[in-house]
Formats: sequence, C-alpha cells, structure tokens
Amino acid sequence: MTDAPLPTTPSQTIGPYLHIGLTWPDGAYVVPEGTPEAVWIRGRVFDGAGASITDALVETWQSDRHGRFDHPDDPRGPATGWRGFGRSDTSAGEFAVYTVLPGLVGDAQAPHINVSVFARGLLRRALTRIYFPEFAAANAADPVLNSVLPHRRDSLIAVPSADGYTFDIRLQGDHETVFFDV
Repeated sequence: MTDAPLPTTPSQTIGPYLHIGLTWPDGAYVVPEGTPEAVWIRGRVFDGAGASITDALVETWQSDRHGRFDHPDDPRGPATGWRGFGRSDTSAGEFAVYTVLPGLVGDAQAPHINVSVFARGLLRRALTRIYFPEFAAANAADPVLNSVLPHRRDSLIAVPSADGYTFDIRLQGDHETVFFDV
C-alpha cells in the first residue's frame, strides 16, 4: 500500500448531446400558437472564436404579462395556466422560443426573461437575462441591469426583428454576453 493521493476524477462538461435527450415537441412554445401578442425570440449561440454552436440547449423562464411566475414562491401566488418555461436546441443553427413579453416583476425589475445556456465545454450552465428596448424607463431602474457596467448592458438587450426579437449569446470574446453567478 502506498499513501500516494488518488487521482482527481476528471470534470465532465455539460453537453454535447443535450439536443438528443432533453428536448420535447412543444418545448419552444411557452404559449400556444396564435396567442395574442406572441413573439418569437430567436438567436444563435457563439463560442469564443465566433463560430455558431449547433449542439447547445437554451432554456427560458419568465413571468406572465402581469409579472407573475408559475412558482409557489411568487408572493401573489403562482400564475395559473402559465408555464413560463421554454426549451430550444440550436441544432438548426439557432434557438427559437415563442412567447409573450413578460410584465414588470414587483416594483423594481424590468420585464425580462431568464436564460440558461447549456453547451459543450461548460462545466455548469451559463445564466443571463433578456431585456427589451421598449421598456427603457423600467430598464433604467432595474437593479440587476444597473449592476452591469454601462458599456456591457447592450449584451442583455434584445433587438427587434420582423416577428419578434433577436438575442444572440456569445459565450466568450470581445462581445461576450453578460452572465450572472447565481
């Protein structure tokens, strides 16, 4: 017997097979097709070299139009009939989630969508938020958005598109998306 330390177990990254086992047919639909005022949020996930990642998984969680979450910890009670959760892989080159714009959360948080990114090479999910340009006054007062350096805040603002918004996620590099350590 020797007293030599045992080797460290190697780290396991999340992915790259997320799109095989973690998707479901209506995962991209936070709301049913035809919902009034529904929009698509589409985007690509990029690696540090600027290449599009086609085996990532993007999850979204948001409040309903009134700022209520489908969660028992919502102080007003859970939003009934509201899933608020979406999941889309990037196998087609982009993620896409069909939803409605969220409402103000409490008195302080601007309308936003919480985003989790799972991809090869990550040891844990990357967390970010999507904010919307038409809520400029609420964005200016949002404590989370205000915790971000001013020159980096634009990485959290969606860009209007023909049928909704575009929100590209850059995992590294010059225009890296702001991620939160939650």
